[in-house]
Amino acid sequence: MSIAGEASEGAFKVNSLGDLEHADAGSGRLKWDVPRSIWNMSFIAGALILGPLFFSWNGVIVFLALSGFTLCVGHSVGFHRRLIHRSFDCPKWLERAMIYVGVLVGMGGPLWTVGLHDIRDWAQRQADCHWFLRHGKSALADGFYYLNFRLLFDKPPQFDAGPGIGDDPFYRFLQRTWMLHQVPVALVLFWLGGWSWVVWGVVVRVAVCFTMHWYIAHVAHRRGHQDWFVEDAAVQG
Repeated sequence: MSIAGEASEGAFKVNSLGDLEHADAGSGRLKWDVPRSIWNMSFIAGALILGPLFFSWNGVIVFLALSGFTLCVGHSVGFHRRLIHRSFDCPKWLERAMIYVGVLVGMGGPLWTVGLHDIRDWAQRQADCHWFLRHGKSALADGFYYLNFRLLFDKPPQFDAGPGIGDDPFYRFLQRTWMLHQVPVALVLFWLGGWSWVVWGVVVRVAVCFTMHWYIAHVAHRRGHQDWFVEDAAVQG
């Protein structure tokens, strides 16, 4: 059986994808992702312009504390270990709480995150993987495309986040509204510490988080010798 055929079982399991025998990871075109592009570029510009203007040490502390909390509790444990890999069991209320914290990172909703992760991991296991998913260009070019475009496959895999995720009304709500959830955070921070806390606790934090998430992927998912295998992990192209 081909790797594509094995991708729904065993060591090559990709939880949310189907019809992989007919999917092609190597062919497709890039399309400007208008909402995400505007979101990403606005936050980067805001961080570069407003960050120095509203600098304060307590604002930096807020930035570090919220970045660590949202990335570790929300993105790493909630999105990645629980929602994507199902690495541990927990009550549904706790799962939803962690997923909400993951949304506050500011990169995307839960369904988008599951799809992005699984499609990238599947594509990187194929003999022909599109350069967009294997980060095949220089860092500056790769960052530009990653933060502004999305890949439309000529022959895409089917995506279904699965029971308990794709059919969860709360997660579907978060997927539709993920950008809006920075507003209550900003209001609380303004009430507690003024504009410096808003700029560093929301604008700078979100810009740094999604930029560093791309950069880590760029460094970790490009190339390199690998003589070991981790179940459900991506393979570098």
